[in-house]
Amino acid sequence: MRGIVFMPYGIRKMDDVPNQVVIKTAPLTEEAFAPFGDVIKLGPLPDFLINQGLCGRHHDLAKLDFSPDIGDGRAGISLFNAAPRSLPYSLDLMERHPLGSQAFLPMHEAPFLVIVAEDDAGRPAHPQAFLTEPGQGINFHRNVWHGVLTPLSSSKHRSGLFAVIDRVGEGNNLQEFWFDQPYRIEEAD
Repeated sequence: MRGIVFMPYGIRKMDDVPNQVVIKTAPLTEEAFAPFGDVIKLGPLPDFLINQGLCGRHHDLAKLDFSPDIGDGRAGISLFNAAPRSLPYSLDLMERHPLGSQAFLPMHEAPFLVIVAEDDAGRPAHPQAFLTEPGQGINFHRNVWHGVLTPLSSSKHRSGLFAVIDRVGEGNNLQEFWFDQPYRIEEAD
């Protein structure tokens, strides 16, 4: 059996990757990521100035969404410190949060890997992988399948520290899906 490589502009078969699907990364853009969430970044100009004109406010950059249906859920801010990984990366698990969105704001300049997938009858389907640029964060919409937090290490960056805004409170806000065979994530050429 041959592996399949998902490219930004199509699919091609690879003879040298037996039985494994390879996903090539794409740059994280607002347009490509829109079905899954929001890209959080500075625009060229602030929306308005505050603090006597000394601070530019880039306003309302993500649509936070917390289910009002379950108890006392509210927005919370946490700090995550994830171990840096490298490419190629093996994707064997995806998760989603049915009760709230989840925003990741890196507290460093290192890139991180963002993996998302469509939902197909309660399972992740057609995973896509994006690489961030310095200054980009993301907000996953509620109930979007995504990979775990995956900061990437390089010779000059080794930080995995993120501020995370998500729902805290009662209710089961985590669903996981383990793939029978992992995907291989590689950086695009």
